[in-house]
Amino acid sequence: MITNVPLGPVGSFTLTASALAFMRRMVRFGGHGPNAGFRFVVSPGGCSGISSDFSIEVGPGEGDATFALDGLALFVPTATFDLLASVAVDFADTPTQAGLILVDPKPASCTTEAAKAGLVQLQAGRPSAG
Repeated sequence: MITNVPLGPVGSFTLTASALAFMRRMVRFGGHGPNAGFRFVVSPGGCSGISSDFSIEVGPGEGDATFALDGLALFVPTATFDLLASVAVDFADTPTQAGLILVDPKPASCTTEAAKAGLVQLQAGRPSAG
């Protein structure tokens, strides 16, 4: 099951069933009570695409949009909507990978200066887990 999360005029992002289950589990065991929510923040990651961070909060922060997803309160800063547009969020728990996985179809931004410094540009669309 894929859940589509609308972001207004910039589009939407999707969450897999495993990502939603992980978010619900984190909120349930987060110790902030029944009205707590999952705050999901993304930031530019340069050559590696976008990166993410999350926390369990008692309510949305200033500038956060709140999404009600099958009993889960999801808080997302509106300032990150452009970064999240078209992104697919999944969750993995395998011997080689654990955590939220972001798959962004948009090309990663890698500057010429980074290339000169010997940094390797990762393939566009590769996930960056946070």
